Amino acid sequence: MASATEQARQLFRDRGGTLRTSEAIAAGVHPRTLYGMQSSGELERLARGLYRLAGLPSLSDPDLATVAKLVPQGVICLISALAYHELTTQIPHEVHLALPRTARNPALKYPPLRVFRFSKHAFEAGIETRTIDRMPVRIYSPEKTLADCFKFRNKIGLDVVLEALRAYRARRHARLQEVLQYARLCRVEKVMRPILEAMA
Repeated sequence: MASATEQARQLFRDRGGTLRTSEAIAAGVHPRTLYGMQSSGELERLARGLYRLAGLPSLSDPDLATVAKLVPQGVICLISALAYHELTTQIPHEVHLALPRTARNPALKYPPLRVFRFSKHAFEAGIETRTIDRMPVRIYSPEKTLADCFKFRNKIGLDVVLEALRAYRARRHARLQEVLQYARLCRVEKVMRPILEAMA
């Protein structure tokens, strides 16, 4: 019969290598086994309550993967989403995360997090699920992200938004009508449309 450690190791492998403590315990792993694996170096602690099998290829985007795992109801947004979609030269120093207005603030010490509150309709629109480091990550589409950035331009900087719009327009498959639909939803279409047209 497989030892408790071998069973835990297999569970981590089956789930993409990364698990929250609560998920591991719910799947039958004893906390003592987890702490033993961490002490022996078999598990690395990514954040409080989040462990990953050691020896796996290094994470390409550890902050996004960690936040997605620890705050599953959130959606990666604004500059973090722009960076993922390669629409900005900005290097995010914190993860931008959208949450519904009624959701509780995540108690996360690491990675640094900046929460933005969205209305129900704006929060639910344009969510895509991408696989980052073998984990599902909820992130806004490029088109929704552009409209959101325009809405929050006073918080992230108009220069960042204009750079992203230019980068998006230069793409061969740019879907400007879709951007404007999201702009309408975010109530920024009247301001955004002339800027997009001026870039034509």
